[in-house]
Amino acid sequence: MFDGMFRKGVDGVTAPIGRGLAAIGLSADMLTAGGLVMSGASAVAIGSGRLGLGTAFLVVTALADLFDGPVAVARGTSSSRGAFFDSTADRVTDGLLLGGIAWYLASEHGGHIAVLPMAVLGVSAVISYERAKAELLGFVAKGGLMERAERTVVLAVAVAFEVLLIPLLWVLLVLSVVTAVTRFAKVWRQASASPSK
Repeated sequence: MFDGMFRKGVDGVTAPIGRGLAAIGLSADMLTAGGLVMSGASAVAIGSGRLGLGTAFLVVTALADLFDGPVAVARGTSSSRGAFFDSTADRVTDGLLLGGIAWYLASEHGGHIAVLPMAVLGVSAVISYERAKAELLGFVAKGGLMERAERTVVLAVAVAFEVLLIPLLWVLLVLSVVTAVTRFAKVWRQASASPSK
């Protein structure tokens, strides 16, 4: 949804900031790597029950992910290698953050509730795989209610307000399943119309 509805407006804000970050010597790879490190710090903080600190690190992670692309464009270093690094870092970040939340829930609540963030992680992986595989086959699989940007925002709010953590994880799971099904149907229709692919 973010990619389709708000991308132009966001690009208008992030592009000049990206140029500023590039001007002070930051590279896209530095931001991607920094975001990855911050996601690990966030996971550790969340897992140990320090949710405020975990939220702060999560926000830094999200900002690094938001600006690595604009910095690459500003520096003229956009490449397949950078896109691969960014995409791989995104998957690792998802695993770290949701793993940290699972650890926290297991420690604080016990029972089976720790499986909930792992279910979100599983469906998120399907959403990402659908897009990657579809693009490899020449189809379009963007869109849906819960793309990565939306998932990150919901996670940040959930961690920041502990009382909302479990309810928002359920919302995240349901909307992620809807997104996965929507993407599957979208690619299925394209593939059915192009049997040669």
